[in-house]
Amino acid sequence: MTTSRIEIARASTADIDEAIRFVMAARAEIFPMLDNSVLPTDLQRFAETYVQGEAGAFWLARCAGDIVAAVGYLPYDHRFAQLDYRGVRTVEIVRLFVAPAMRRTGLAARLFRHLREHAVSQGVEMLYLHTHPFLPGAVRFWERQDFEVLDIEADPVWQTTHMQLALR
Repeated sequence: MTTSRIEIARASTADIDEAIRFVMAARAEIFPMLDNSVLPTDLQRFAETYVQGEAGAFWLARCAGDIVAAVGYLPYDHRFAQLDYRGVRTVEIVRLFVAPAMRRTGLAARLFRHLREHAVSQGVEMLYLHTHPFLPGAVRFWERQDFEVLDIEADPVWQTTHMQLALR
């Protein structure tokens, strides 16, 4: 499938229910070890987190009207002690999911370009994310987007890989 027929737009209030269904289904597939009966806080407060105001944002990619990919960012919450972003306007990239039929088409990179351009326009100085090596190609994908690895946690299951990209 070609990504030229894909429309990418920021999520609106009208998209919330469908976006949450897409994200939760993708999350259940990729992270079966998580309790998918509990809606994460950012999704519980989707409108406040991603639609209203400028602190967070969320994009949806649609093909023939159906969501086929999503990504968002929200203000970094300083929950990892080894990362110090005090005094730096930092957002965390979250919820990058691409439908299986659309993977390896360049769609994730297109979504990221929208996110990055918006972050720059909002004065964001640093993009942060974490991923895991058990996600096929995830670390390499983000490195191709110019992210650098900051830290890899020693946990034998998650091996959380912290990455950043300075925008200024």
